[in-house]
Order: sequence, then structure tokens, then C-alpha cells
Amino acid sequence: MEQFFLLIFLALGGSAVAGSVKVINQGNEALVERLGSYNKKLEPGLNFLIPFLDKIVYRETIREKVLDIPPQKCITRDNVGIEVDAVFYWRIVDMEKAWYKVENLQSAMVNMVLTQIRSEMGQLELDQTFTARSQINEILLRDLDIATDPWGVKVTRVELRDIIPSQAVRESMELQMSAERRKRAAILNSEGEREAAVNSARGKAEAQILDAEARQKSTILQAEAEQKAIVLKAQAERQQQVLKAQAIAESAELVAQKLHTNPNANKAVEVLFALGYLDMGATIGRSDSSKVLFIDPRTIPAAFEGMRSVISNGQVDSNELFSKQIPGLENNRST
Repeated sequence: MEQFFLLIFLALGGSAVAGSVKVINQGNEALVERLGSYNKKLEPGLNFLIPFLDKIVYRETIREKVLDIPPQKCITRDNVGIEVDAVFYWRIVDMEKAWYKVENLQSAMVNMVLTQIRSEMGQLELDQTFTARSQINEILLRDLDIATDPWGVKVTRVELRDIIPSQAVRESMELQMSAERRKRAAILNSEGEREAAVNSARGKAEAQILDAEARQKSTILQAEAEQKAIVLKAQAERQQQVLKAQAIAESAELVAQKLHTNPNANKAVEVLFALGYLDMGATIGRSDSSKVLFIDPRTIPAAFEGMRSVISNGQVDSNELFSKQIPGLENNRST
């Protein structure tokens, strides 16, 4: 009998000793109560408890965890129904608060996140919920971090995953997007046509300006060419007249010398004078305009008599002789 009680005592003592040794894994912590009140927190490693007095009431990891929030119906400020789901990352920083300050920590956090999401979505219009997602995430992170601080929880990140409007709203949005695309296409088309018309008008104006400038330059060049041609023609005619006058003067001087040396040359002068009158008539007859030349036959003998009087003096000057018969000879020779 004594051996039996000894065995029972040894078994109970062994179990008590085994129960007093606790090993906590790295990244975990545990809370110990002694006789129903909080006693201490067990750190990772080997820990000892007093049998039958100490009890582990809460054991949890202090590593970061992910909490998936199910889709939640919300109403925006413009009374549009949407479904929103999210995911947020959190970890326990104070094990004692997480156990004693709130009951069922995870459920409380889910409800807190849902409440904050409904509150933020109710302050925005439908279009803003799609464009301001990063701002919503920052607001939710700040508000949830403040709200969960008394529970010993640190919220590290919040992300809205999907924002899904109702079927009717999606159809309306598709119609709106289609109309917006058609509007943009029409605007771009009209702007393209306007730019094309402006470029075409600008090109025509520039072409007209260039054409006018080209015509102006051509007119100027043509006028300059005509002016130069007129000047050259006038210079040529002047030179021709000068040469002709010089030739007449030289021939008159030669004739005068012959008349001075040959007293019978007066007949030849009469013949030359008559031939000159006839040559002048032939020249006038060859001109483009029609002309009628009247020659008084009585003027020819009178001219011959004047020449005889000059020759009979014995001193015949070619200039004097031909200046009487050819007015303007002195001017041509001086030139």
C-alpha cells in the first residue's frame, strides 16, 4: 500500500515539475496569471511556473499578421451603392493590453475597419473613390492606428483592394465613358480639321506672298533690263551719230581740198548735192510711217548758185561749205 501511494506521489510530482517548465518559441509571447490575477509575461525561451498556482491564459505571436476584410456595402455621398473590400496589416505591441483591454481582438478589429471604411466612403462621391484611393488608404491607416492603440495593436498598412459599383451604375459608367470617348474623338477631329484649314490658309497666303515677291522682283529686273537696254541703245545711237558726223566732216574736208585744187570741181559738187537730196527722199520713203515729200525744184539751182559763190572766192572751207547745206554740222563736229 505504501508503495502504491509512493508511486502516485511520484507521478503527481513529476507531472507538476513537467508542467512548471514552459518553452516559448521565438516571435511569441505568453501571459501568466497566478490565482486569477495577472502575474507576468513569458519571453521566448525557457520559463518556469509554480505548479497549481501559475497558469498561461494567453499565448500569441508578436509578428505582423494580415487581416482580410470581406466585401462591405457602402453608400457614397452622391447616394451610389458600392461594395468595398480591404486588407490591412497589424501586429501586437503590448500583449497585456491585447488580452485585457478588449475581448476577441480580431473580431473587434474587423468591425472597426468596416466602420471606418463606411465612414470614409460616405464622405466621397463615386468618382472620387476611384481617383483618391491612396488618400483613402492613408486616412484609414491613421484612424485605425489611433483607434487600436488602446488595445496594444499597431496597424502598419491598409489597402483597399476592390471598389465595385452596382450593375446599373457600371452600365451607366460605361455609357458615360463611351460618350466621353466619342466627345474627345469629335473634339480631336475638329481640332485636326481646324489646324489643317489654318495650315492650308497659311500655306496659300505664304504662296501668294512669295508669288507677289517673285513678280515684283521680276518686274524690277525687267525694268532694270529695259532701262539698261535703253541706255545702251541711246549710247549706241549717240556713238553712231558721232561717228557719222566725224565721217561727214572728214569727207567734207576732203571734198573741199579737191575743190580748192581743181577749179572745175564745182560741177561735181552740184552732182553730190543732188544725190544727197535724192538719198534723203529714199530714206524717208523707207520709213514705217507713210509720208509725202515735196521738193521744190527751184531750191536746187539756188543752192548750186550759193555753192558757186563760195567756190569762186578761192578760199573754200569745208565747215563753211557744208554748214550752209547741212545745218547742225558744227554741233556734231564739236561733239
